[in-house]
Amino acid sequence: MTVPERAVNEDRDAQRWPGDVGASRRAAVVAPPATDAGGVEGASKGDLWLGIAPSNGGHDPASLLRRACVRHGRKDTPRVRLLVQSRCFRALFRSSGRTSFAGHMTRANGRHTKQVRSARRPTAVDLFSGAGGLSLGFEQAGFDVVASVEYDPVHAAVHEFNFPLTEVLCADLARLRAADLEDAIAAGLERHGRTVEDNVGAVDVVFGGPPCQGFSSIGKRLIDDERNKLVFHFFRVVSELRPRYFAMENVPGMTRGGHAGILDQLIGEFEGIGYRTVDPYRVLNAADYGVPQDRKRLFLIGAREDQPLPKYPSATVRPVPKRARGIERLADDVLPDGPSVWDAIGDLPDLDRFTELTRSDSVVLKARDLRRMERNASEYAKRLRGVIDDPRDRSHPRQWDSAMLTSSARTIHTQASINRFVATPVGETEPISRFYRLDPQGLCNTLRAGSGSERGAFTSPRPIHPKLPRVLSVREAARIHSFPDWFRLHETKWHGFRQIGNAVAPLVGRAVAAQLVEAMSLVPAKPDAPLEQGDPVLLRMTMKEATAYYGVDKSAVPRPRVRAALRADASAKIAA
Repeated sequence: MTVPERAVNEDRDAQRWPGDVGASRRAAVVAPPATDAGGVEGASKGDLWLGIAPSNGGHDPASLLRRACVRHGRKDTPRVRLLVQSRCFRALFRSSGRTSFAGHMTRANGRHTKQVRSARRPTAVDLFSGAGGLSLGFEQAGFDVVASVEYDPVHAAVHEFNFPLTEVLCADLARLRAADLEDAIAAGLERHGRTVEDNVGAVDVVFGGPPCQGFSSIGKRLIDDERNKLVFHFFRVVSELRPRYFAMENVPGMTRGGHAGILDQLIGEFEGIGYRTVDPYRVLNAADYGVPQDRKRLFLIGAREDQPLPKYPSATVRPVPKRARGIERLADDVLPDGPSVWDAIGDLPDLDRFTELTRSDSVVLKARDLRRMERNASEYAKRLRGVIDDPRDRSHPRQWDSAMLTSSARTIHTQASINRFVATPVGETEPISRFYRLDPQGLCNTLRAGSGSERGAFTSPRPIHPKLPRVLSVREAARIHSFPDWFRLHETKWHGFRQIGNAVAPLVGRAVAAQLVEAMSLVPAKPDAPLEQGDPVLLRMTMKEATAYYGVDKSAVPRPRVRAALRADASAKIAA
C-alpha cells in the first residue's frame, strides 16, 4: 500500500531527523502495536521501532536509541525501524498492516539514519511545452507529466504523439482559464492511472520555458516585446495552482540589460506569494550534462515556503571542446568525458544512399545497416537507441520499431553549395551560407529554431555535417540534442528543426528535475509497461489541419505575417 500524499506532507519534518527536526517534534522509541506489527512488511520479532512523537524531553534520537537498547536488554546492534507516529500514519496502520515505508533501516547509534523515501512518482505540468524536450527530461527523472499547454497546434500534435498519457491543451496561456487547466490535470492523472485523491494538494511542479525571442541576443531584444509578458503568465499559473516547486527556463539574455529588471520583478512577484527562489539563479550549459552541444540556458527554480529548497545540478561530465583540433585536455579524475558530435551521430547511415528519403522522412533499414550501426555506435548512441539501459532514466518505455530510421528526410543542395561545404574545414564557418561545419570530435554549436510563421518564417542556419557535404538531418540534430531515437519530430524539416531548436535538451531537463526529486525525498519507480505512441497522422499535420483537430479559435494560433510588415513593425518600435 502506498502512503497517502497527505501523510507524506504532514510528516515532512519528521522525515528529516536527526539534525533538523522541528522544535515541535521530538524522537521517541515506541513499540509497534501488537495487532499490526506482524503484518508489516519486513517486520520480525524483536525489532525496535523508532518513531517521531510529541515529546518535551528534548533528547536526541541517538540517546533515546541507546537508552532503549539498555531498557530492552539488548547488547547487540539491533535493527531499528522507522515508524512515524502521527494521526495519518496511525490511521494507515489501523487500515492495513503493510506500508512501503516499512523496512527503512538505521544504525542503533543514530549516526547513519536514512531518510524515509517514497517510491511515488511526483506530478508536473508543462507550460509552453513545444514538442516536449523539458517534459521528457522531467519524465526521465521520475515525474508523471499530467498536463501540458502549447500555443502552436503543430507542436501540440507532436507532443501528443510522444506523450500519450499527458493531457495536451492547445491554448494561448494568456487566455487560459484556471478551471480548464485544472480539468486537464484531472484528465492527465486519470490517464496515468491515478486519482485526484492520490495527489492530495497541489501538483508537485510547474515547469516551462516561456518564448525567449524577446530576450534573445539573436533578435533585437526589445524591452516592450509582447512575448516578454508571457513570463508573468507563467507566474500567474504558479500562483493559481500553488505547486510545491517551479522551474522556469529561458535564454541567458534575460539576465542582461533592461531584461534583468524583468527577471528581478518576476522574482519579487514569486516572493510576494510565498515562494523562495534558489539564489543566485544559474545559467546552465547543456554540454556539462552529457549533451554534445554548446547550449547555455537560464534556469530559475523556486520552492513554496513550506518546502525545502533544492539545489542546482552539478556537472555530470567534462565537455569536449567545441573545436578539438590541436587542443590537449588536462587529466580529470572526477568527471568522465562528455560525448562528441561523432559519438552522437557516427553510427547513423549516409542518407544519400536512400532515395526513399527524398519523398519521406523515414526508411526501414536492412539487417546489414543495423549491424553496422550497432558496430559503430558509442555508449551515448546506444543509450539513445535503447540498446543499453540508462540507469538514471525513469521514464516510461516506448513501443517503437528500432529498424526504422525516422526524422531523416534528405536536403537536396545545389552543386555550388556542395562545393562550398567540401571546401570548409571542420570547426569553421562557411562564408556564404554562414553555416558552421562541425568538428567530429568537438561540440555542436547551439541549435536554433528560427522563427515561426507569425514572425516571418525565417529559417535558422543549420550546421554542416562533419564528414559529408550537406547540412544535418532532423534525426542527427535530435541525437545532438539528446532526444532518444523513439522520439519523433514533425515530418517536415522546417517544423522538425524548429521543434528541436525551441526544446530544452532532455538531459538538462533531467538534471534539473532530479534535484527537485531529491528535495522531495523521493525515489520514483520506473514503470515496466511500454507505452504505445500516438497516431502517426499527428506528425504530418499542417497548421490548418492541426488547428481543426484541436478545435481552437484561429485568432488564438500563430498567424503568418509578411516579412515587409515585420520589418516595418520593428522599425516603428525602435523609432519609438
